[in-house]
Amino acid sequence: MLTVLGSRSRLCDGHSRRSFLRVGALGVGGLTLSSLMKAEAAAGKKSHKSVIMVYLTGGLAHQDTFDLKPNAPTEVRGEFKPINTSAPGVQFGELLPKMAKCADKMIVLRSLVGQRDEHSSWQSYTGTVMDTAKREQRPHFGSVVARIQGQTDPVVPAFVDLSPTMQHKPYNTPGPAMLGRGAAPVKVDGDEVAVMKNLSVPVDHLASRQALLATMDRFKQQADRSTGIAADTFHDRAFEVLTSSKIVDALDVTKEPTAVRERYGKGSPKHLGDGAPMWNDQLLMARRLVEAGSRVVTLGYGFWDTHGNNFKHLKQHMPLFDTGISALIEDIYARGLDQDVTVCVWGEFGRTPKINKDAGRDHWARVNGAILAGGGMKVGQVIGSTDAIAGEAKNDPIPYPNVLATVYRNLGLDPHGMVYDVSNRPNPILPSSVQTIDRVWG
Repeated sequence: MLTVLGSRSRLCDGHSRRSFLRVGALGVGGLTLSSLMKAEAAAGKKSHKSVIMVYLTGGLAHQDTFDLKPNAPTEVRGEFKPINTSAPGVQFGELLPKMAKCADKMIVLRSLVGQRDEHSSWQSYTGTVMDTAKREQRPHFGSVVARIQGQTDPVVPAFVDLSPTMQHKPYNTPGPAMLGRGAAPVKVDGDEVAVMKNLSVPVDHLASRQALLATMDRFKQQADRSTGIAADTFHDRAFEVLTSSKIVDALDVTKEPTAVRERYGKGSPKHLGDGAPMWNDQLLMARRLVEAGSRVVTLGYGFWDTHGNNFKHLKQHMPLFDTGISALIEDIYARGLDQDVTVCVWGEFGRTPKINKDAGRDHWARVNGAILAGGGMKVGQVIGSTDAIAGEAKNDPIPYPNVLATVYRNLGLDPHGMVYDVSNRPNPILPSSVQTIDRVWG
């Protein structure tokens, strides 16, 4: 197994190590290249629908952003005033002027219900709470997509996770669970980006090891001949990944025009609290990755657990959120990707209607919101509403797993279809009780 070493670097947890990638297994994500390539060849190429999911760690205050209640009592409505948007009759908070301008390109879900008071990404990524997902071996939805649909390009992973390793462990991305390592994401955070930029090595540097693997493969060819695909074909393609510039290019946002990078804003890879950073380069990376051929790109973004100083925190951080998320949505439409790429922005729960003694809002799992865009959906609409204090769903309550069902449908998958685990046993993608949000299509 060939190891390609990068420079010594320090991880988010403070430990120092040498970054590495291995031929035949992409170490940053546990993704076995040969096996995935073989699966992709067997399944054949599928149409390229994709999703970018932005997970907001900590729980964003819905009533201070996308569901203001200006007529509520002072202790509920908070400091921010509503502003009109490009969607008739729809208002956002004053800290979101750029989002307001592209509201006609998004769907605002204001009535998500059923979430638990649980600081974890599992609800967003698996469609159930963390303990249930672990007990039932529920996989990340990106792993389901990778398992069923495979790669669109031999050298582009189907599922890429840009989320860094966060201090609060449940914020971190769930694994492939019952689907096995072959469906794991390629995990690329700031450390791995640095490695991959040094990855396009001259082919002759790998030639001797490639020749050795070719010799070993000849012993396997007879067994593999029954599949109609020679084993060395997949090692050849694994080498193609390591010498290809496609992923390196996709992650290199400096290849974008200066005006585009400035429109996205930069932010920083530095973590906020025990959650994610606000690194807007990753939003641009996500768009570049789906253009390169990835089906699912996920990332954690920001830290929104505002038990104290909620309004000060939002004043400080919402402008960057507003810049980055609006840029991503506008970019999807400007580049003609809106029929094929779904953007989903959401978190684990909302915040309390009543402002606490520390000028903060506490956890509130009774109702929450989400933003959808692209995916061929009917945008410029609000689905669902809350009561006068944004404390309960008033109209069209939407069970939160229905968001994932809708994303699956946009990807061309039946959310009630089957995915086969590592033992080749069929398992439902989502329970039959979970339904799509049909209003997003008309």
